[in-house]
Amino acid sequence: MPEIIEELEDKRNNLNSKAEGYKAQREKFNAETKKLAERRDSLNDKVKNLIKDASEHRKKRDDINIKVKDAKALREKLNREYNATSEEVNRLKKEKLPKGGVPLGKLRAELKKIEFKQMTSVLTSDKERELVDMLSQLQGEIREREKLLEKNTEIQSSMKKLKESKEKAEEQHRLVSTLADQAQQEHESMVTLFEESDKLRREADAAQEKFIEAKLKADEQHKNHILFIKQVRELDKIISGLRRKRRKAKVSKSKTQAKKEATEIYERFKAGEKLSTEDLMALQKAGYL
Repeated sequence: MPEIIEELEDKRNNLNSKAEGYKAQREKFNAETKKLAERRDSLNDKVKNLIKDASEHRKKRDDINIKVKDAKALREKLNREYNATSEEVNRLKKEKLPKGGVPLGKLRAELKKIEFKQMTSVLTSDKERELVDMLSQLQGEIREREKLLEKNTEIQSSMKKLKESKEKAEEQHRLVSTLADQAQQEHESMVTLFEESDKLRREADAAQEKFIEAKLKADEQHKNHILFIKQVRELDKIISGLRRKRRKAKVSKSKTQAKKEATEIYERFKAGEKLSTEDLMALQKAGYL
């Protein structure tokens, strides 16, 4: 029996060693799953915040686009008013000013053209004098036409209205441009944040996949650990039973031997042999006294 118990103990220790190995692997994979879960959760939190910020930019963009739409509508209205006023000014000029001659706008454009040529070209003295004469003549014509315009209050009123209309239209155009730029900035910010959130979401998904892989491995190692632990406990029960059985056998053998020795002592006592203290104790233990 001692050989059987020793053999079973060796087997039990071997199984326990394997169980501990699976346990160590399980703990390793569990630690990995914890890190991956923390990374996944951290990335998902960042994605959530990015989407929240991106949504705020989208709302701002949409709100600004509504303002852009309204501003464009007003700009178109102001442009129509400017065009109508411009037509009214041209009509009055045709009616109130002398017939014939070059329009004032064309005279001013020609004046600027000649002035630019004079400043940027290398001219002979004759050509220079010719240009000076042309400038003088144009300036004179322009002054005459401006005097005629100044004298006509109806034309002056229409031209003032035209100037104000133009300023309003240009101011509204600048507002449209400013709002459109703001909307574009919000749109670009939104797109950037959504792209970043998509990138982080892919990283979170990858972490989740690795988490599942590590979790499955940890579960497999746990399963193996439990399987071997059960075998160890079963062997512990068998070994414990064998040891109890061996102890009982030893006790039974000891009692039988003691009974035999006491019987022999008792026979010697009946034969009149003097007994020692040890002999008397043995008889007492065996129930003879």
